[in-house]
Amino acid sequence: MLACLAFLPILVIIVLMAGMNWPAKKAVPVGWLLAAAIALVVWKMEPAAVLGASLYGALKGFDVLVIIFGAILLMNTLDESGAMATIKNGFMGVTKDRRIQAVIIGWMFGAFIEGAAGFGTPAALAGPLLVGMGFPPLAAAMVALIFNSTPVSFGCVGTPIFGAMSTLGANLTAAAAPVSAEAYKLGLTKYVALTHAVCGTFIPLLGICFLTRFFGEGRSIKPGLAAAPFAVFSGLCFTVPYLATAWLFGPEFPSLVGSLIGLPVVLYAAKSGFLAPKTAWEFVDSSKWEAGWKSAAQTAGASEEQSKMTMPMAWLPYVLIALLLVVTRVPSLGIKGWITQQAIALPAFFGYEKFKYAFQYLYLPGTVPFILVSLLMVPIHSMTRAQAARAWKATFRKCSGAAMALLFGVGMTHLMLNSNINPLKLDSMMVTMAKAAAGMFGAAWPLVSPFVGVLGAFISGSNTVSNILFSSFQFDVASQLGISHTLINTLQVVGGAVGNMICVNNVVAVCATVGTIGAEGAIIRRNFFPCAIYSLAAAFFVMFLMGITSLY
Repeated sequence: MLACLAFLPILVIIVLMAGMNWPAKKAVPVGWLLAAAIALVVWKMEPAAVLGASLYGALKGFDVLVIIFGAILLMNTLDESGAMATIKNGFMGVTKDRRIQAVIIGWMFGAFIEGAAGFGTPAALAGPLLVGMGFPPLAAAMVALIFNSTPVSFGCVGTPIFGAMSTLGANLTAAAAPVSAEAYKLGLTKYVALTHAVCGTFIPLLGICFLTRFFGEGRSIKPGLAAAPFAVFSGLCFTVPYLATAWLFGPEFPSLVGSLIGLPVVLYAAKSGFLAPKTAWEFVDSSKWEAGWKSAAQTAGASEEQSKMTMPMAWLPYVLIALLLVVTRVPSLGIKGWITQQAIALPAFFGYEKFKYAFQYLYLPGTVPFILVSLLMVPIHSMTRAQAARAWKATFRKCSGAAMALLFGVGMTHLMLNSNINPLKLDSMMVTMAKAAAGMFGAAWPLVSPFVGVLGAFISGSNTVSNILFSSFQFDVASQLGISHTLINTLQVVGGAVGNMICVNNVVAVCATVGTIGAEGAIIRRNFFPCAIYSLAAAFFVMFLMGITSLY
C-alpha cells in the first residue's frame, strides 16, 4: 500500500503528460503537491522538513537550469549572428548519396549540436537541414531523431549526468557508500560512455537501414546494409574519441569532443569516397512521394540561408568553449580548484544540516563558458544591440517553461528521497518503491532498467529530467537487489538518452520544424523499434559487465 502511495505522484505526472497532453511545466508541480500531501499525511513529516527538502531540491534544479539557459543563449546568439547559417551551408555539396548525407548531418552534426546545446536542439536543426538537401520531411524527422540518442547522455556539456547527480548525492550520503559523490559521478560517466560506445557505434547503420526500409523505392534494408562500412566507420569516428574523453576528463566533454574530432574526419572520408558505396542511393522522384512524407507547409531549405561570415569565424565560439572547458575542468592546470571554491553558500534550511546549498557560479558550464562566450560573440561577430537583445529574449521565453518543470521536479525528488525524516521511522518513498520493484522483478531488473529511463524521457522530453526523476529510484532498487549501483544507473542514463528517439517533446519539435505536424504518431511507432533494440542491447551488455566487474 505504501509503495503505491509513494508511486502516485510519478503516476499522476505520467498520466497528465502522456494521457492528457499536459506540458511538464504544469504536470510536474501537480506531482510535487501530491508528494507533499502524502509526505505530510501518510509519512507524518514535519512541514519544515517538507519545505526544506523541496527548497533544497529546487535550488539543485536551478543549477541545471543555469546550464540550460547558457546553452540555449549561445545557440540563439549564433542564430542571430549568422554563424549557424554559415555552419549549415558548409555541409552542402559534400556527397550526393542520401545515406551518407543522413550520417553527416543527422549523426555527426547532430552530435555536435547535442554536445554544445542539447535539449531537443539537434533534431530540430538537423531535420530542416536534411529537408533543404532534398529529403522527404518525414524521413528527415525520423532519422534525425534516431541519431539523436548516443550523444544525449553527455549533451549540453554533461547536463544529464549533473541532473542524475543532483539527486544521487543524497543516496550516496544515506548509504554510507565507499565512494564519494565525485568518484561515483566519474565512474558513472565511464560506464555510460562505454555502454553507448559499444551499442551506439552501430546507430548510424541502424538509422540508414530504417531510412531505406521506409523511404526507398524497394522498401528494403539492403541499400542501408550496402553502406555499412561507411556507417560503422562514422560510428567509430564519434564513439572512439567520445569514450576516451569520458574516461580521461569526465562528463562535460565526450559528445562535444567526439563530434569535433569525428566530423572533419567523416567529411573528408565522404569527399574522398573512402568506404562509400560505389552507387549513390537516392529517394524516388518527389512526384512519387506518398502524401504522408511531405510537408504540410512550405519550409525554407537550409541552403537558402545567407551569411557573409567565414567558416573559421562561425566555429570560433565552439573552439573557445572547448578550450575554456579544458582549462576549467582539468585539475592539473590549477584553475579548477579555485573556480570550485567560488560559491554563494546558504545556511541550512530550517536547521536541517543535510539541506545546505552552495551555488558554484563560476564552475557551472552555463556561466563559464556558455554565457561568457555568448557575450564575447556580440563584439566578435559584430552583432547589433537589437540582435543580442532578441537572443536573450528568446532564451528567457524558452527557459520559462523548463524552469517550472526543473524546480518542482528536483524539489519533488529530494522530498521523496528525504521522506525518511519522519516520526514513524518509515523508509523514504524512494526506498519503499525500490523494495516493491525489487520484489516484483528480482534478477530481471537490468532488463527493465533502461526502459524506466526511456519512460522518463518519453513523458518529460529530457534525459536530464528522466535522470532527476528516476536515478535515485534505480539506485535504491540496486541496493535492494545487491547489484551494482553504478551499472544500474548506467542503464537509467542510457535509457533516458535512447528515449529521445520517441519522446513527445522532441517529436513534436522536429515535426514542426520540417512541416509534418500530424505525423507524430507514425514517427513514434516507427522509432520505437530502434529505441527498443538499443535499450535491450544496452541491458545485455551491462548484464555482461555485471558478470565480470564488481563495481559499487
